[in-house]
Amino acid sequence: MNNFFQYLILSFLLAGPFTSVNADEGLPWWWDDAWWTQGQLEVPTNHKVKTEWSNAHNDDIEIPVMIARPDDNKNYPAVLFQHGRRGLDDLIQLHVKRLAARGFVVVAPDVFSGRFIEKLPIEHDYAVEGDVNAALDFLLARKDISSQRACVYSHTRGGYMTLKVAVKYKRQDNDLACYVSYYPHMQDPNAPEAMQVYRYAIEADDLKIPALIFIGENEQYQRRRSIEMAVTSLQEKQRPVRLIIYPGVGRGFDFRPEAVRTFADDLAAKDAIQRAARFMKQNLK
Repeated sequence: MNNFFQYLILSFLLAGPFTSVNADEGLPWWWDDAWWTQGQLEVPTNHKVKTEWSNAHNDDIEIPVMIARPDDNKNYPAVLFQHGRRGLDDLIQLHVKRLAARGFVVVAPDVFSGRFIEKLPIEHDYAVEGDVNAALDFLLARKDISSQRACVYSHTRGGYMTLKVAVKYKRQDNDLACYVSYYPHMQDPNAPEAMQVYRYAIEADDLKIPALIFIGENEQYQRRRSIEMAVTSLQEKQRPVRLIIYPGVGRGFDFRPEAVRTFADDLAAKDAIQRAARFMKQNLK
């Protein structure tokens, strides 16, 4: 597929809202009849964003948390943003703000700084999963949220951390409404090489809340395989999960900086965050 058609497909995806149609009509899930027959487009919601920093606590561990929310006095649905191997650096903080601009109170814990873990660690420290869980408590205790539950929103290794919080810590039972992740690491990062390529985390089979996962078609093979296997397993169990694959992009399309960013990256990132926002608001009502 050449670049023109990749961009054309992504442009169409960006225009259409996240809706489903009657399967009897034989139309794809992304079909938007109001756009096709009446020319109607959904206008994105934009909010001016304010940010601040605070701390969550997991016993004696102090976890820095970035808080981003619309700059007004209204309450908004709760979202926990979990960074991956990059940590919560400047590029990822921009993603936190872009998410808050869609109309959410977003808490983003910096679990590496809380335990003095260097950026881009190879091994996974399982203790940080408890810190993510504590950050979820911090979020749900806020007085400016409009939802009783939260959605978890993540990328890379953050997808594994939030999966563990949902399943191992049983937060999906009462506290989580949905799971969103960009190219999540769907395997224990400490598992042997063969497990990384040919298996996925067993916790994925126990995920019950609605899930929305984004990857690019150029995702690394060993990561894409485990994601697709986990999604297929969940779909076979009739779980509410959807995988969206964007043509022409690979890993990092949501945060790649100006010097290396492509038009396809930008189209995919804009489409993904709008679809994620609609998905989360539907599940946080």
